[in-house]
Amino acid sequence: MKVTISFRHIKHTKKLDGKIKEKSEKLSKFLEGKTTLKWSCHYDDGHYYTETTLIGPKFEYHSHSSAENIYKSIELAFQKIQRQLQKRKEKWRNKMHTRHNDLEIMDPEAAWSELEEENYREAS
Repeated sequence: MKVTISFRHIKHTKKLDGKIKEKSEKLSKFLEGKTTLKWSCHYDDGHYYTETTLIGPKFEYHSHSSAENIYKSIELAFQKIQRQLQKRKEKWRNKMHTRHNDLEIMDPEAAWSELEEENYREAS
């Protein structure tokens, strides 16, 4: 996973950088293949804003948060993107497990006889 971090009107510190990398590593458990994660943090009108964009081969997710503390803003953006990924993963698991629930393999003679009976009833 490629991680890009940008700051505007905020001093770039190692502590901020470490916090963002820590959150990015937690997101990597949901991802496979080539993905790009972009973090953008800026300060405006007394609030800190964090935008997160996650781009993969078949998906794109975006989160936006604001708070009076930069760390709180990063945490809120992380939680939003994490919820989106968990929802995607749950949908994929449910789809995988419900794919063939109604499949019934029958003896060919029994299957054709049921079909002929149904057609006979419809014609009557």
